[in-house]
Formats: sequence, C-alpha cells, structure tokens
Amino acid sequence: MNLIKDIGAYLLLMSQVVSRPDRWRIFFQRLKTELYAIGVDSFGIVAIVSLFSGAVVAIQVAYNIDNPLLPKTLIGFSTRQMIVLEFAPTMVSLILAGKVGSSIASEIGTMRISGQIDALEIMGINPANFLIFPKLVAATLINPALIIFGMYIGIIGGYLIAVFTNLLTPDEFISGVQLDFESFTVFYALIKTAVFAIIIVTMAGFQGYIVNGGSIQVGKASTKTVVYASVLIILFNLLLTQLLLT
Repeated sequence: MNLIKDIGAYLLLMSQVVSRPDRWRIFFQRLKTELYAIGVDSFGIVAIVSLFSGAVVAIQVAYNIDNPLLPKTLIGFSTRQMIVLEFAPTMVSLILAGKVGSSIASEIGTMRISGQIDALEIMGINPANFLIFPKLVAATLINPALIIFGMYIGIIGGYLIAVFTNLLTPDEFISGVQLDFESFTVFYALIKTAVFAIIIVTMAGFQGYIVNGGSIQVGKASTKTVVYASVLIILFNLLLTQLLLT
C-alpha cells in the first residue's frame, strides 16, 4: 500500500514539474546554472572512471583471448563494444546517481525543512517546476555529452594499455576499435543515458521534496535517492536492452 501511495505521489509531483514555467527568462537562467552544476562539475570524475575502466576492460579481454588463432584486433573491438554498450552509459550513470542525485536530494530537502519551498508556494510560484524542471532538462541535455566523453576517454584508456604494455600493438588496437562499427550502438547508449538522467533527477527531486523532519531525514532522503535510482537504472537497463537490441 505504501508503494502505491508513493508512486501516486511521485506521479502527481511530476505532473507539476513538467508544467509550463511561469517565467521563461528565469527558467533559462536556472537551466544555465544547472548545466554547469550537473554537467561541467562531473567531467572530472567521469574522465577518471572511464579512463581506468577502459584500461581494465582491455586487460581483461586480452587475458581471456589467449587463443593464438584469434586476432589481437578483437581486444580493441571487444573493448569498444563493452564501453559503448554498457560501461559508459550504465556505470557512469550509476556514479552520477551517487554524485548528482544525492546533491539534488540534499538541496531540495534542505529547502523543504527550512521553509523555503513553503515560501515559494505563498509567493504563487510552482516550487516543483521552479526547482526540479531546470535540473531535469539540464541532466537530459548534458548527460549524453558526459557519456560520449566517457566513451572517448574509455577507449583512450584501452589504447594506453596497448601503448605501455605488450598485450598488443597500438595499430592492432585501433584496427579493432574501427572494426565493424555500427552507429546504432552509440544511439542506443544515448537513449539509455537520457532515460537514466530522467530517473536520477526525478527520484532525487521527489525524495527531497517529500522530506519531513530535520537534517537526519535529509540525509536519509539522499541515501534513498542513490539506492532507488541505482535499482531503477539497472532495471531499465535490462528493459531497454531487451527492447532495443533484440
């Protein structure tokens, strides 16, 4: 029963979030701020995770391809496929659920317990739209850029392993990366990323918006955001993969 109640409250809140902004000029100002907060501030951690993930994937693939009859270009090919299809969109989104999701939940939760959201309502402003909608649009726009950046850095990580070890030559790795490339794989990854961005922001906004209590409840809301968003990302990853790749 609580689950049904929470789903209903979530849907009602989202109907307020996606309503038309009262003032477009203020919306675009907040959108620019959120693009920086959600996207630009995340490039560093995305680069670090993607670089080492690409390197580890290349090593693991090389370790498992020990048959001399198999060309070493398969290492580059497999690394590209694993990074583009799964590691970049899913792993990075899970990390963003922790970084961005907890931050949004804490911000909105703090505004709720401090009375700022009530003040917005008294002023005749739709607080759900004012606070969450710019974040939702910003994440939907910037997260695909983060994922493409993560793909590029991940492949560079695999290339660096090829350069600094004897697993294979750089030319063999590059040939494998270019082998049988299908642009749909990138399109598929970007679709997943957009869905994951919506999950992260809406779940964080919902958990922060319904906080009732003090700072301890704000911390619990942040934790719930990370847990619930991560579970939903994994679930929708399966559903979208089944829908788009089969």
